[in-house]
Amino acid sequence: MPAELMQGAPLPQRHLGPPPVDKGTRLTILGLQRNECTEKLVYERLANSAVEPSNAQVLARIAREEESHYQFWKRFTGEETRPRRLEVWLYVAASRLLGLTFVLKLMEWQERRSSRHYEKLVDLVPEAKRVLEDEERHEQELINLVDDERLRYLGSVVLGLNDALVELTGVLAGLTFAFQNARLVAGAGFITGIAAALSMAASEYLSIKSEGGGQGPLKASMYTGTAYVLTVIFLVAPYLFLSNLYVCIVVVLANALIVISLFSFYVAVAKDLSFKRRFMEMTLLGLGVSTVTFLLGALVRTWLALEV
Repeated sequence: MPAELMQGAPLPQRHLGPPPVDKGTRLTILGLQRNECTEKLVYERLANSAVEPSNAQVLARIAREEESHYQFWKRFTGEETRPRRLEVWLYVAASRLLGLTFVLKLMEWQERRSSRHYEKLVDLVPEAKRVLEDEERHEQELINLVDDERLRYLGSVVLGLNDALVELTGVLAGLTFAFQNARLVAGAGFITGIAAALSMAASEYLSIKSEGGGQGPLKASMYTGTAYVLTVIFLVAPYLFLSNLYVCIVVVLANALIVISLFSFYVAVAKDLSFKRRFMEMTLLGLGVSTVTFLLGALVRTWLALEV
């Protein structure tokens, strides 16, 4: 790792003291000061839990720079601020569940928001430009920081999740009109979903194995199958607890939108993609297939005169 990356030059310190600021600016600086001490603690916790030594070193260095920023702003307020402990805990917990890359990207997005405040303060506090440059450098460093397993296997998760959403919402919509019985729909949907999950996992295993590359075929198939099964359980659940079939299908579609929203947000943050575009693509596919299969179920029920 380059020496300049490992050494954060301290911010310049003036012996004449900071220039006076008005009340509104002081409140803004207090908010920035609290952000810095919160982020410093987050980076320290992430550095302590990082597996790769190089990742831990960069995170620890950024934590020290955040402390330097905190001390810089403290000169203007003369006050100590406390970190937002809940925010720290949420970031650390999210890194364990969703991966370090996602959390770093999310923090990067928040730092970009803080940069707007810095830009407004540059005219009043010229030294704030140095802090802004530090924040912008953090962004580029964090992008290249980690090789996150969750991100490497994101394609496998997308495969399982997207197929489950598109196929199972359609299947459940069709079965709802065809069977007219919540328990039968739940049973048929669950069996169909698990069979499809096993099929998708096996296909992903064979696909990755034949292609080679940096992914493990078994691990890729597990990511695909797990994403599929979890989605199946979430979508089928309404038919186990509700008796009104049409309420069930509405809840299924709502659950599908929740999954699409959460996953679209994850992908948008982790991959720097458009949330709106990703959300609209998955929603239109899922709802389109559901509508077609619901109408198909109605036609089959009428055509075959099904009474269940």
